[in-house]
Amino acid sequence: MVLAVAVAGCASQAADRAAQDDVRKAGSTLPRVVSINPCVDAVLMQVAEPGQIAAISHYSQDPRATSIPLEQARRFAATSGTAEEVVAQAPDIVIAGAHVAPATIAALHRMHIRLVQIGVPESIAESQEQIRTIAAAVHQRQRGERLVARIDAAVRAASAQQGSTPAALIWQGGGLVPGEGTLASELLSRTGYRNMSPAYGFKRWDVLPLEHLVARPPQVLLSVGAEDSNDRMLRHPVLAGLRQAIAVRRYPERLLHCGGPTIIDAVGHLARIRRAL
Repeated sequence: MVLAVAVAGCASQAADRAAQDDVRKAGSTLPRVVSINPCVDAVLMQVAEPGQIAAISHYSQDPRATSIPLEQARRFAATSGTAEEVVAQAPDIVIAGAHVAPATIAALHRMHIRLVQIGVPESIAESQEQIRTIAAAVHQRQRGERLVARIDAAVRAASAQQGSTPAALIWQGGGLVPGEGTLASELLSRTGYRNMSPAYGFKRWDVLPLEHLVARPPQVLLSVGAEDSNDRMLRHPVLAGLRQAIAVRRYPERLLHCGGPTIIDAVGHLARIRRAL
């Protein structure tokens, strides 16, 4: 009996040592990654070890385009996505958007560097699957699941429990608005708004003529950029006359173009605006 217990104890210790060895081996072989997409950069900051990130997109170091804090982005090397720059970083994996220059694809293929491409997510669920894909690529599945759970929690916290659903538009420079079937539209609905775009007959992305805005104004106009931007349409005298009927609020550009952890900030921003109406 004593011998059996001793043998079992030794076996358990051996299993523990083997598991620890596996962890150490995994830690020493985590893949080096280059991202050439700012939205991917934002996910990597949440799921990868800093030492895994060989370089990020140069857009993440541009105050006008970044989806991550500049001070964080500037800790990493950045590339403009050319084949020469990317290959020079000697990555194991390159993670990019849907559109990659053919020369870059060919160079990565020649160097046997894996390329993972991530498209523009059209829903929260699709964005969460992309997080899982990125996390798996860098051998950080658990961190990916934690980020997915944080997004779920943020969406629940920002959801409108009661009250009206104000009609809203997210309006970019030149009058470009997102319609149904976009991530932006789902974020609006999840936080208690009704996207006005379908009422104008728009589909996914379309340009809103000023006449539509005058004839059927939304209750909330979420301007991508500050109200003192150079957007001529936003400064139009006709719109100025509608200010009593339309609540114009700022919607930071960094919240519009990416999913991933940006969703957390976006739903929080939308919920705060709605609660203050």
